[in-house]
Amino acid sequence: MSTSEPMSPRLLFILLLSAAVLSLSLALSNGALPLSVAEVAHALWHPADGIASEVVWQLRLPRVLAAFTCGSLLALAGVLLQTLLRNPLADPYILGISGGAAVGALSAMLLGVGLVLIQLCSFSGALLAMMAVFGLGFRSGERNVYRLLLTGVMFSAGCGALVSLLLTLAPSAQVQGMLFWLMGDLSHPQGLPLAAGVLLLVGTGAMIFSGGLDVLAGGLDKAAALGIALNRWQMALYFAAAALTVMALQLGGSIGFVGLLIPHVIRLLGVSIHRWLIPLSILLGGSFLVAADTLARTLWAPLQLPVGVFTALLGVPVMLWLLGRRA
Repeated sequence: MSTSEPMSPRLLFILLLSAAVLSLSLALSNGALPLSVAEVAHALWHPADGIASEVVWQLRLPRVLAAFTCGSLLALAGVLLQTLLRNPLADPYILGISGGAAVGALSAMLLGVGLVLIQLCSFSGALLAMMAVFGLGFRSGERNVYRLLLTGVMFSAGCGALVSLLLTLAPSAQVQGMLFWLMGDLSHPQGLPLAAGVLLLVGTGAMIFSGGLDVLAGGLDKAAALGIALNRWQMALYFAAAALTVMALQLGGSIGFVGLLIPHVIRLLGVSIHRWLIPLSILLGGSFLVAADTLARTLWAPLQLPVGVFTALLGVPVMLWLLGRRA
């Protein structure tokens, strides 16, 4: 098996930025009402001019921006958690936060409440899970990332059992909506400005401290020898990744595979230093989820499919191909 030369980070950034623009353009153009690029541009510049402008501004643009933001949130959370846990299988949902959000959201759906209360229950469940895992995993002030990981996995398993129970008890008319939330649904995004603000804040902070992340990724002993305050770094990474995950859950429900796949794809392309890994992961994560959501809502239109199905169907072949071409 031959080893290909790693790609230049600057060239990769330009390519991914172009891919982001292309994915956004295609997402705005495609749907039940196909629009040309010129029509999309006209609609963006003239918000109150005809049905095309209404479709773009009221329906497609909020969903496309939510998909890009959600994908970027999950990708960045994956980068931070893989650095914190030093585990290649770490993803934004490994610490049980999505499990808590799912129990909260599905419980609200079972009670038949409205969308706002469903989002509130999901948010509350995610916060409770975040605090519970942190309290149990980092008890007595001792920062042990392996116990944190094990606590998160056990909490996820418990929440998974509760989710199965809720699905069993739910009337058949409600099961489809529950499954859509569990597999990802970007048709009703909530809190986009707040989510974008969290992404900007955490992304900027991660870039500022990217050198420390490089040291921490090399191991705890090396980081401690170089003067890294391990307790503060571990707490900061945990809560930063948790905040990113909570915001992603509010936008699109439980969308899997993005946070696990995207950082590995960037690393397999030859980029491992966080100064480049972070922005490249944000761009690729956002573009990838926009492309998956575009397929989910157009491939069998007017029927819309869960976006999480397409993140796996698109991501698995790409990941296997990259693994196969690199030693």
